[in-house]
Amino acid sequence: MTQTRTTRLERGRGALGPALELVHTGRAPTRAVLTAELGVTRATAGAVAAELEALGLIRVDARPTAPAGSQGRPSHRLSVAPDGPVVLAAQIHADGYRAALVGLGGRVVATAPGCMTVPADPSHIIDAVVGAGAGLLRSSGRRCLGAGLAVPSAIAEPDGTALNPLHLSWPAGAPVHELFTEALAKCGVTGPTGAPVPGVTGNDVNLAALAEHRHGAGRGARHLLCVATGHRGVGGALVLDGRLHSGSSGLALEVGHLTVNPAGVPCHCGSRGCLDVETDPLAFLTAAGRTPGPEVSLLQQSRDLLRTEYADPSVRAAAELIVDRLGLGLAGLVNILNPDRILLGGLHRELLEADPERLRAVVADRSLWGRSGSVPILACTLDFNSLIGAAEAAWQPVLDDPLAALA
Repeated sequence: MTQTRTTRLERGRGALGPALELVHTGRAPTRAVLTAELGVTRATAGAVAAELEALGLIRVDARPTAPAGSQGRPSHRLSVAPDGPVVLAAQIHADGYRAALVGLGGRVVATAPGCMTVPADPSHIIDAVVGAGAGLLRSSGRRCLGAGLAVPSAIAEPDGTALNPLHLSWPAGAPVHELFTEALAKCGVTGPTGAPVPGVTGNDVNLAALAEHRHGAGRGARHLLCVATGHRGVGGALVLDGRLHSGSSGLALEVGHLTVNPAGVPCHCGSRGCLDVETDPLAFLTAAGRTPGPEVSLLQQSRDLLRTEYADPSVRAAAELIVDRLGLGLAGLVNILNPDRILLGGLHRELLEADPERLRAVVADRSLWGRSGSVPILACTLDFNSLIGAAEAAWQPVLDDPLAALA
């Protein structure tokens, strides 16, 4: 009997991480579903749920209300703990930064934006965004289990250097992971044991794709392609079977440097007519004959123009031009990657919503398989998806092994 109990306990502890991820992503809303997904007995699933609840990570509702007309006792409902621990998420972009506290389930608990001219020394803005996050932590009183930083640059693995921060004034090879770790220690961002929390860094579009796959429009996709333009430039990411495909050293899916207009404007990479400079907010404003102003970000100016002046022939023509160039790039990616879903973020999402059939037709006409093999093209649905993705990266050690992460 003792051996049986020990075996069950070991099996249950090995299931803690998978169980937490199922609740975290909403795929196990009840204990019955958790039992089936884990392939364990009801007793083991109950023990796993109870231990996760004891760790303060989930909540178990043992007396849920049964739906009208249902028979039998309803299964215990599972959800993330509403007052549970958080991670600090940070994002740096061309117009400043944003810090947030994010709980399990991708829930943004608190957020603090900051606008500043991004200095050439990355340590200044990294210190600022971590300081803002530390302030949120002090106000919330929540336990912090990790921290993640999203930046608009390819991040080389495993050293965490920003290789091509093209739209920032940072030097190539800026040690952003090292600076982020130092800032967390300086600002006193510590875990339950009092030690500094671990920090992770990543490319902003990669992290946005991860967030959308787990909590947004990418749920259920096996091969998810995400393409987005934010404040400047264009990025891409690929999620395969739930994991980011980052290549051999973190540099995969630099889709912004696909050529879509050989006679186009020079790109920062040395080529001409790349997606990066032909389909971002500055390209749209320029094509519409608008001179960007300093009041708000280029992204916000582009969004406002689409929403309020789309009937203007110059604005509509500019949108169609950008859509055609974006569609050409997406068709090439479809031919190479064969994704089962494409998500568009930032200004690209707005362009899709303004004229969805035009973009889909361009991609279908230009892709190898034509309309018979067309891939669904959807808009990203999460606000702050890069921040939530940074949080996902920070939560990953907890999802892998809750007991070790909370020890």
